[in-house]
Amino acid sequence: MLPNAPSAQIPTQSSHQVRVQFIILLKRKSYYFPDLATNTAPLPARQKFTLFLNDSISGHAIAASAAGAGVEQAFNWFEGYGQGAAGYGKRFGASLARSASSGFFGTFLLATALGQDPRFFVPSNPTFWQAVKYSLRRVVITRTDSGDATVNSSGLLGPLAGEGLANSYLPIQNRTLSNTFLRYVEDIGFVAGENVLRAYWPTITKHALSPSDNEQSAPAASW
Repeated sequence: MLPNAPSAQIPTQSSHQVRVQFIILLKRKSYYFPDLATNTAPLPARQKFTLFLNDSISGHAIAASAAGAGVEQAFNWFEGYGQGAAGYGKRFGASLARSASSGFFGTFLLATALGQDPRFFVPSNPTFWQAVKYSLRRVVITRTDSGDATVNSSGLLGPLAGEGLANSYLPIQNRTLSNTFLRYVEDIGFVAGENVLRAYWPTITKHALSPSDNEQSAPAASW
């Protein structure tokens, strides 16, 4: 009589391993915040275009669009999209498209034409209020490709151009000048809020892991 064949063993991951791998994923600058600068060398046009592409499908872009679509649906903003899963999908897609078009104009086209650096340079060990002040300042002041400070024309005009383009696909009642300007103001405010998160992102992800887990995740990120 033949012995029973050994049953296949499917390895399982503990909840701790899953948490560690998730945080390691978040630490990768190319996944959640591709625009965090890792050096001061200027970006050529090709790399600015790559940054725009990466940022358009990054973790923060997807998370912000998903949350924003939920809020818009709850308050029935963009009423022309309707409700239900279909309405949410349209709002989510429109939010991603608005973010991508803003990045195309700001991160790539205008930043290249004006010689500006679209990356976010993380401050070193800021206090909370220093981080807030720096994050607000970064909305209006940026670096040139040569490292000098300048008015953030690309970052301020990019979202405006993106919202102008959005008037080609948003519901017709949301294409007015006042609606376009309101969306633009919301975009700028959202950038300011995200900048605070950017300023603390390396610290947040570092402290979310134990020392041994940080050693495991070290090759995944460089700040």
